[in-house]
Amino acid sequence: MKPEDAVRHLASHAAASTTRRHFLGRTGIGLGAMALHALRGEGASDPRSGLPHHRPRAKHVIWLHMSGAPPQHDTFDPKPVLNAHHGELCPREFFEGRRLAFTRGHPTLLGSPHPTYRAGESGVEVTSLMPHFGRIADKVTLIRSMHTDQFNHAPADLLMCTGSAQFGGASGGAWVSWGLGSLNRDLPTFVVLGSGDSDPTGGKSLWGSGFLPSEHQGVQLRSSGDPVLYLSDPNGMRRPDRRRTLDALAELNRLEHRETGDPETLARIEQFELAFRMQVAVPEAVDLASESARMRAFYGAEPGRKSFANNCLMARRLVERGVRFVELFDWGWDIHGTNPGDDLMTAFPQKCRDVDQASAALVLDLEQRGLLDDTLVIWSGEFGRTSMNEARGGSKLLGRDHHPDCFTIWVAGGGTKQGHIHGATDELGFFITEDPVSVRDLQATVLDILGIDGHRFAYPYQGLEQRWIGPAADPKVVEGILA
Repeated sequence: MKPEDAVRHLASHAAASTTRRHFLGRTGIGLGAMALHALRGEGASDPRSGLPHHRPRAKHVIWLHMSGAPPQHDTFDPKPVLNAHHGELCPREFFEGRRLAFTRGHPTLLGSPHPTYRAGESGVEVTSLMPHFGRIADKVTLIRSMHTDQFNHAPADLLMCTGSAQFGGASGGAWVSWGLGSLNRDLPTFVVLGSGDSDPTGGKSLWGSGFLPSEHQGVQLRSSGDPVLYLSDPNGMRRPDRRRTLDALAELNRLEHRETGDPETLARIEQFELAFRMQVAVPEAVDLASESARMRAFYGAEPGRKSFANNCLMARRLVERGVRFVELFDWGWDIHGTNPGDDLMTAFPQKCRDVDQASAALVLDLEQRGLLDDTLVIWSGEFGRTSMNEARGGSKLLGRDHHPDCFTIWVAGGGTKQGHIHGATDELGFFITEDPVSVRDLQATVLDILGIDGHRFAYPYQGLEQRWIGPAADPKVVEGILA
């Protein structure tokens, strides 16, 4: 049976099987629901009406998430005093009355084993393991006073990405997709790229749509092999045949929607349609071989490999083609010092090499193409690391435990300041001393840069007005980082 014949048959069968009792019952439910919505004042307007709330500074976000939490003392917040007291017993307030993930007993202070240098004209002191950062030091804002209330990876990842430490929240990219929509109907509004040996600890929920319609979830692309699994038509399926099949499926889903009223049915139609358009648009968008050899070398990219460098170059290509939100997850930054695969002397320098050149190239490339003003770039982890050596199980290797009270990120573009440092920590790098910035403050600032008031930006679900920045009134835009 042809797809269109199947649709007609199903529609006829549905009409014939609808009795007067069914009709009146459904009508009664529908009228009752309409009355309830009217009494509650719901359905009067789309919560997205009036977006953007104010003139945006940027249209795109590229979020570089270092999954596992880079140590701030060994990257962008070096501490000479900590180095001078390396090996001494740490102050008791560092561990007494605190929950530490793995550290036991009375730990010793851990100075950074790697030298630093002064980067750019601003002379900001950073690790020598990231020499390419020197090329963008005068183009970024370092935020040295980030903090969170989560000290384990999955909850901290979830809080950073979805605004909730529990599963079920909507990711920031999904919020932006739902609120602002697409700039290119042939590509996803929200794209996710991964590198490293694993997915982030929070899993695919970090780019999920949660309670938002499912077409807003992140679409995961790959930098090696097929960019999207099952993107190609099966053998024997021609594009006109695929078009007729999707038209028939859409009609079946519309019939289903009329029966159930489930909005996810309409989301299914949109996802099928986007997938059809992506069959043409995505292969071109992620074709790194079409970039010049010079540009690939600039990023350190090699087509066909799974790498952070490939993903950074792909992120630029996607933003160039109108993708609003691109999130890169790079796993491997969980530097505990339990073995050479997670210590400060072996694993950490390799992770710095993995991301340093490509991160700098991305910012410079966006600037050269006139895209940096319209694109907010964020480099972050999910929390910080302690000022003490973890020494789990008596390990003699160097590593740091989880620390939620302070960490460092950097931002560039999107109307943020250049060559600026925001916030500060104490001389041992354990407590914030100036201008604290919470994860929710960061989220409110990202939305503000995109023209959205995070306090007004809400979705009704389970009787609550859900927000990316959470339910409290505390989150604030970090005005100090805005130009």
